[in-house]
Amino acid sequence: MKTSTLRSDLLLLLSAMIWGLAFVAQRVGMNYVGPFTFSGVRFLLGGLSLIPVLYLFPVSAPHIKAKPLSPFWQKWGGLLAGLLLFTGISLQQIGLQYTSAGKAGFLTGLYVVLVPVFGLVVRQKTGPGTWIGVLFAVCGMYFLSVTGNFEISKGDLLLIISTVFWAFHVLTIGWLSPHNHPIKLSIQQFLTAGVISLVIAFGVETVKLSTILQAGIPILYGGLFSVGVAFTLQVVVQKTALPAHAAIIMSLETVFAAIGGWLLLDEHLSVRALLGCLLMLCGMLFAQFNDRFFKISASQTI
Repeated sequence: MKTSTLRSDLLLLLSAMIWGLAFVAQRVGMNYVGPFTFSGVRFLLGGLSLIPVLYLFPVSAPHIKAKPLSPFWQKWGGLLAGLLLFTGISLQQIGLQYTSAGKAGFLTGLYVVLVPVFGLVVRQKTGPGTWIGVLFAVCGMYFLSVTGNFEISKGDLLLIISTVFWAFHVLTIGWLSPHNHPIKLSIQQFLTAGVISLVIAFGVETVKLSTILQAGIPILYGGLFSVGVAFTLQVVVQKTALPAHAAIIMSLETVFAAIGGWLLLDEHLSVRALLGCLLMLCGMLFAQFNDRFFKISASQTI
């Protein structure tokens, strides 16, 4: 393995670890503040922390041969991305009050499967690997979240719904990013999500500086590390890394979420839930290998 490839893989693995442990920070933070307050401060902090990156790591949007976006979407596309981000993170944050960090990580990871499925709407090709991944993921979700009485918890249901918005968010970023400066786009979406979250927080929650300071460490981790550092690493690494290869490594955030919940929050998953996690992880990997693996296999049999 080339040194540059190994370095890229390690940086992506670090990003996955940061994102996975962020589920623990979210759970702990809500012991002091409401979900909208946590999200608002976190995203404002993360967005502001990326501003210096514009000058330290200037990254221009790649040149592509495609129909250009309208001036409106080129300038304000981050508002749409921020709205989807706000919806996804809000449902996730509320759902985390009723379920474990480990389960939340795996359920959120469903976006890896949903993205190519939703991509069918915009005529993106979906290979057999994706459909195998969907089958594994659905079976895994059943074992992880549905009880023997065929009931699903409120928290798990909210997380599953949030995953739909995460998938739309990924597709939207894929649509906007080739035509925009990636870091500027991220700052715009993070600040949008943060402002909306805080506006709602002042309406439905009790926002106090004292409680925000009590949740300071989880908020700092969620804002600076999960949003700022991990995103910057992803942007820098994915300038050269293959998207499918990168996505496989980043999907390991689900595993780190489960490990973090076990080590830091004393969360334990049943054998049934562990089986569900394993099936979902297999589904994510199959979805990312997609039809490339099957094309290689087919060519080897000819």
